[in-house]
Amino acid sequence: MSDLHARMAARVGDLTAVVVARCAAEAPFYGALPRATLQGEVARSIAAVHTILLRALRDDGGGPMGPGDLTRLIEWSARRAEERVPLEAVIAAYLIGAEVWWQTLTEVAEPGELAGAGGKLLACLHAALPAVVLAHQNAQEDLHSEDKRVRRALLGALLAGRPYEELAGVARVAVVGEYEVVAFAFESDPPSRLVQSSLDAFTGIPVLMDHVARIALLPGRSDVPGLVARLEKDVGQPVRAAAARSSVPAAISSAAQEADRVLDLVRRLGRPPGCYRLDDVLLEHQLARPGDGLVRLAAKLDPLGEHPYLLETLRVFVERGLNRRQTALELCVHRNTLDYRLQRVSALTGLDLAVPAQARLIQAALVARDLAAPADHRGVTGWQGSAGAAESG
Repeated sequence: MSDLHARMAARVGDLTAVVVARCAAEAPFYGALPRATLQGEVARSIAAVHTILLRALRDDGGGPMGPGDLTRLIEWSARRAEERVPLEAVIAAYLIGAEVWWQTLTEVAEPGELAGAGGKLLACLHAALPAVVLAHQNAQEDLHSEDKRVRRALLGALLAGRPYEELAGVARVAVVGEYEVVAFAFESDPPSRLVQSSLDAFTGIPVLMDHVARIALLPGRSDVPGLVARLEKDVGQPVRAAAARSSVPAAISSAAQEADRVLDLVRRLGRPPGCYRLDDVLLEHQLARPGDGLVRLAAKLDPLGEHPYLLETLRVFVERGLNRRQTALELCVHRNTLDYRLQRVSALTGLDLAVPAQARLIQAALVARDLAAPADHRGVTGWQGSAGAAESG
């Protein structure tokens, strides 16, 4: 045993206390730990590393560490990852420990001993840090994969109305209070990681989301329209979303079914991107119930099937709240032309748009027709040329 080894061994107890104190002061993770944990488990881990450094200081031949030393460091690092210790906190502790070790070496080493002792310290760091980082990252990836699996299972249980309490405990997710259940529709499939990152960044917490079913669970009364706007910006494409509120976790399943129905209606009716709730499509939701009534209602507009420009004029007229001026402006036609078309609609269907009850019936018939038609055949484009010919004839 060299004299330097003996001198450093005598200081190990003090060294460990200094490293623990500096970790608590300089690394936020350690600063948040209870005093008993710092003086117990953390201090023991630091003392064990000092034992490895002392062994390297004593041995003149071989590598910077003994055969089992690196294995022990890797095991410790994996264990820290499993305990949810951040990698940056682990690296900070190693660097603080190395700095304190070097400062002590400069105090107790003779001039001729310092260079060799410093070289051994650097060699230990060179061998240890890459292995520690790799072991920590591998363990974190395993944990992340397991966390994702458990969170998916938890969301699946909540959406299906199955018992979820045990899964919530394993996932470390508190399932309490109100939730917004939001179903999404994208024009093209964005990367799931991008969608997840956008939701997490907006809410400030990891959001439970099924990226296959495109449905997410947001805690509390979240700003869903704001979230949709943020998501559109992040994914670079329009987004349609339907939201339903659940007052208690047990109601999440029914809220998810409501959100799905609303989103289906929004897509079938060709509504523009944005956020919708049941109240936004309440009439359409009621009309969408299958049956003879829906078929007969849609059939009210069958006489317009051979006159697509009349059907499109009617659609714009209804969408503009029966406002003739706005309708004429959007269609780029004269008011007299618009009046003529609306008179033709009334003549063909037998329904007078000037009579409020019949106007409401036409509006409902238009919704029923949209619900019965494929989404890409609701609107009629490229009809204006033939429309002029029809009108002039």
